[in-house]
Amino acid sequence: MIAARLLDVFGSRVLWVSAILLAIAVLVPASNLLLPFGHPLRVPNYMVALLGKYLTYAMLALALDLVWGYVGILSLGHGAFFALGGYAMGMYLMRQIGDRGVYANPVLPDFMVFLNWQELPWYWWGFDRFWFAMLMVMVVPGLLGFVFGWFAFRSRVTGVFLSIITQAMTYALMLAFFRNDMGFGGNNGLTDFKDILGFPLQAPGTRATLFALTAVSLAATLMVCSAITRSRLGKVMVAVRDAESRTRFIGWRPEYVKLFAFVVSAVIAGIAGALYVPQVGIINPGEFAPANSIEVVVWTAIGGRGTLYGPIVGAVLVNYAKTWFTAAYPELWLFALGGLFVAVTLFLPKGIIGTFGEWRVTARTREALMKESAPQPSGEDRGGRVVRAGELPPPGAARPQSVE
Repeated sequence: MIAARLLDVFGSRVLWVSAILLAIAVLVPASNLLLPFGHPLRVPNYMVALLGKYLTYAMLALALDLVWGYVGILSLGHGAFFALGGYAMGMYLMRQIGDRGVYANPVLPDFMVFLNWQELPWYWWGFDRFWFAMLMVMVVPGLLGFVFGWFAFRSRVTGVFLSIITQAMTYALMLAFFRNDMGFGGNNGLTDFKDILGFPLQAPGTRATLFALTAVSLAATLMVCSAITRSRLGKVMVAVRDAESRTRFIGWRPEYVKLFAFVVSAVIAGIAGALYVPQVGIINPGEFAPANSIEVVVWTAIGGRGTLYGPIVGAVLVNYAKTWFTAAYPELWLFALGGLFVAVTLFLPKGIIGTFGEWRVTARTREALMKESAPQPSGEDRGGRVVRAGELPPPGAARPQSVE
């Protein structure tokens, strides 16, 4: 009964992917912490942090897929929500440094002391508490998504115009955060973190725990998004994507459906950014760059938008390729990324997962047609005459009825 209910709410494929992520959340930290150095199955420390970064990118791609794949909103500014969540986490980590900084100021971060700030700005208040920082990780991106979506969707801005506005939003935030007088570290951003909740960030156990939390968060996010898209609201979201005018004419308010999906997506992106910062060790205004948001679109398209787990695959594969290319052929990476996107657009228009699912449906349909056209086994027609396999019944005779 419980298994049937889970299949109905989440779907079998999402449950399988979530189970794989939960297994990874256990196996990778166990391999890193329990196996000795030099063991062929041991995951090294740097790889734990690198894989954790890949999973945060996968969560960001999943957030974009919720609005692009199911509501038809092509956002080119989701990197802004990711960066805001990262800054909220970075502010908490900076407050944890205390008097261990270069200038040994127990209240002001080092960059504020360097810039001759006399007191902590009001918007830094409360970030010395973990629960408050985690609340801001969700509230700040969600509030920005709500305000932006409220005005954009009520004005019925759609298509390429909406995409351009989202890109302008993240570019404006990037320029603002580059300013030293904003109080977020300017060009250098926030870095030199020491610990989180009293645990040193560089310790293998802390890194393994952060990776496990990231994998579990990704699995939970995937299940939440699946529950939304498989519900009645999810059907309305798809209707808004495919025929917004008709959806409005039958009584729904598409702007509210879009706003809900956009805010949820912004919150997911903010959580991904918060998980990203302690594993990478820095957050700066470069995360707001429009190119980063465009890369998220590429990950989602390559994996397969409208599938939820496709963007996860696309984000991990593309970022692994980026890591390899930037080490082996750094000058060729952007050409490789562009070529990969063009190739997928031309030959795999539904992405890797979407095209694979389409092939499976085609194969099943072909198999069913072949079974229907195959010669029937020996039997009797309605007149009692024996009909052998491959033999046609006499003219005027009724064909044997198939048994359901």
